[in-house]
Order: sequence, then structure tokens, then C-alpha cells
Amino acid sequence: MKRTLQILTWLLCSSIPVFSQDFAKHTDDFREKYREEFVKTPNSPLKKEDLKYLRFYDPDSSFQVKATFERIRNSRSFGMPTYSGAQKTFVKYGVVKFRIDGRRQKLTVYRSLGLETLPQYRDYLFVPFKDKTSGSATYGGGRYMDLKVSDVKDGNCVLDFNKAYNPYCAYSEGFNCPIPPKENTLLVAIKAGEKNFAKEH
Repeated sequence: MKRTLQILTWLLCSSIPVFSQDFAKHTDDFREKYREEFVKTPNSPLKKEDLKYLRFYDPDSSFQVKATFERIRNSRSFGMPTYSGAQKTFVKYGVVKFRIDGRRQKLTVYRSLGLETLPQYRDYLFVPFKDKTSGSATYGGGRYMDLKVSDVKDGNCVLDFNKAYNPYCAYSEGFNCPIPPKENTLLVAIKAGEKNFAKEH
């Protein structure tokens, strides 16, 4: 019996770093693909030699959170302002509620009416936000996260702030980057995801 308990304890304890390693690898793989997209994408603000200036927080599984999802029906379209002065048309698609450091948080999830006409983006949902790191460790204009309609199951989804990324405006001027609405300002520090771009421009 004692031997069985020792083995069980070892298995439980040893599983923690394995999970941590798997999570870190998953995050690193995501970021590698993220870097590659800059090189592949036409009109990208970054060249291959600029990628070394991208900065990220270390992977942290505490910022991968379970959230409840409440659908917003019959939402009217509106123009979300961008940093160039133009507007992009969105609808409010839903609200996600979750906890960070034990504190209740919520973010509005948007759907782009322009992108939903394209087959490859029909499933795409947009989560722009600001937090206590905005303007210091992270881009002052806020950061973005992506979700898919298919990520929402039985009124739940997972938000991974480790995948939060900067808008193109963080690297160069001349882009129509949506400004996160005030309702998506979190009163906590999200020390996860992409940091400030390290190259001056």
C-alpha cells in the first residue's frame, strides 16, 4: 500500500513539469508560426531581419483561462475607430467572462462584417483589449486575440493570453488598426503574450 502511494505521488508530481513543458512548447510553436507569417504576408510591416526585435512574456499557463461565453443576438453593426482615423465595421458577437488572479473579468467579442464574407475568415472572432501593462511593457494601443466560432462549445471557451499579439500599428504607421473599445479595458496586468516591439521606428 505504501509503495502504491509513493508511485501515485511520484506520477502526480512528475506530471506537473511535463505539462509545463508541453504548454511552453505549444506556445513557442505558435510564436514561431506567428513570426513566419510576417515574412509570408504581402505588405507586412516587418522584414525577416526585424523579427529579432519581437519580444514576448515567458509562457505562463495561468493566463490560459476557461471562460463562459454569452452570445449577443441581433447586435447592430457599428464602426470601430482605427488609429488611422478610418473605421471598420463590426458587430458585438458575445461576451466572455473569466477570472484572472481570482478577480472577475469580462471582454466583448466582436465579429468583422468585412472578413465574414471571406470563406477562410467566416469562423473568425476578434478580441481587442487593453490592460494595466498597456503603454509600459506592452503596446499602448492595446493588443488582440483571435477566437473561432468553433472554439465555443456548450457556452464555454478557452482564452489564451499567451497568444495575445500586437496590431501592425505597433511596428509601423499607415495601417488601419482597430482601437480596443473602452469596455474591453481590463483593470489587471496581463503579463502574457507579446510585449513592446524592441526596434525604434
